[in-house]
Amino acid sequence: MQIESLKVFCDLVETESFTKAAHVNEVTQSAVSQQIGSLERQFKSVLIERSKKLFRPTREGQVLYEHSKKLLATYDALHNKIQEIKDVISGTIRVATIYSIGLHELPPYLKKFLRAYPAVRVHVEYRRASQVYEDVLGNAVDLGLVAYPNRDSRLEVFPLRKEPLVLICHPDHPLAKSQGIRLKALSGQKFIGFQPDTPTRKALDRLLRENQIQVEHVMEFDNVETVKRAVEINAGVAIVPLGTVTQEIAKKTLVQVALEDNSFHRPLAAIYKQSKVLTPAMKQFLAILKDTRQVATAA
Repeated sequence: MQIESLKVFCDLVETESFTKAAHVNEVTQSAVSQQIGSLERQFKSVLIERSKKLFRPTREGQVLYEHSKKLLATYDALHNKIQEIKDVISGTIRVATIYSIGLHELPPYLKKFLRAYPAVRVHVEYRRASQVYEDVLGNAVDLGLVAYPNRDSRLEVFPLRKEPLVLICHPDHPLAKSQGIRLKALSGQKFIGFQPDTPTRKALDRLLRENQIQVEHVMEFDNVETVKRAVEINAGVAIVPLGTVTQEIAKKTLVQVALEDNSFHRPLAAIYKQSKVLTPAMKQFLAILKDTRQVATAA
């Protein structure tokens, strides 16, 4: 019996999907079925109940799952300890990130990391926030990068930094002529927002509600790139992370207007499964993501 087969079995139990378990382990669905069949023959037991409406481990399968998780954790810890003794930083890191972080925040940190650890391969996937959490909990990725991290007993949250939020508008918009405005000036404005289920949208809604400000949501999108494009055609104003609009402001396709009431920020964090044993490469990756000095040196 190989340790890989136990890992495939555990991933199958956790994802409840042959397709997802195959994706996580970079094998075919047929290979997953074969490995589960091999384990069932070895233990002379049915390990998974299969039907159209039911997919769960049998009693024997649950016992195998619980003990396998302990074995896998011990194996990972042993492998990582040997790497640390040999001072080896290698392997693969699978990352799922929301679009705004992946496109604008992550690149300089990733460049710095790969320059320092060329033997490590980093695979990045862009996801909606809810999908990032699903991928982390389903073991499809090692780390997730999110804003306004949810508190979940199954997850570890690794705070990174607070990113400034700014108001943007078209250069011809009346607010573009202002050096700065108070939040109440947004009352009645046509507003380009994120979709209601996104963490940043929920935070902005709460901010406006607390200040008793009502805006007219004329467009809603699931990522910051389309929000910016809508503001560039003067469809309305928007509040977005500062790092996502530096190029547009420099090119003068958008104008940043200061909010005088206060400085507003969104918290960024890395998340990983509570049971995850971090490899030396993952620890170094998180350390670089945490260090704000890396942005300047990685450019």
